[in-house]
Amino acid sequence: MSRIVSHTIFAAAAVIVGLSGMPRDARADGETAQPVTATGTEAAATAPAESEFKLLMVEQVGCVYCRMWEHDLGPIYPKTPEGQVAPLERVDLHKPFPEGITITKGKPLFTPTFILLRDGVEIDRIEGYASEDFFWGLLGQALQDAGADLPDPNG
Repeated sequence: MSRIVSHTIFAAAAVIVGLSGMPRDARADGETAQPVTATGTEAAATAPAESEFKLLMVEQVGCVYCRMWEHDLGPIYPKTPEGQVAPLERVDLHKPFPEGITITKGKPLFTPTFILLRDGVEIDRIEGYASEDFFWGLLGQALQDAGADLPDPNG
């Protein structure tokens, strides 16, 4: 019983967090228009350098947990060591994936799903977003397992 209550409270808090940051010109479906992918020449203009790794964020309109990730980590992710090693690329769950990407664990079913790619091939994934701590821990472990050169968090 208490588990159901805590999940309900968490979901309500997620909705409140998502709605509190929503601009007044939000669309009728509750979302604002955002670019979904950065591919081709647009990606070349925004990416600082070609990386061996990439983090593909699979999202969809109306995803409260995607909005939570964006609120919590979106602005800082590119500035972190993980963001430097594995730049973020966003794709919509219901649209085709960019060319040159090989998904090895099947089409994602949940959003957000973070797919870690090495040279365009899936090597690991994180399904869902619960909190910063879980996200950084799981991503750090996936990058470490893949042999990424990250600074030691303990100094």
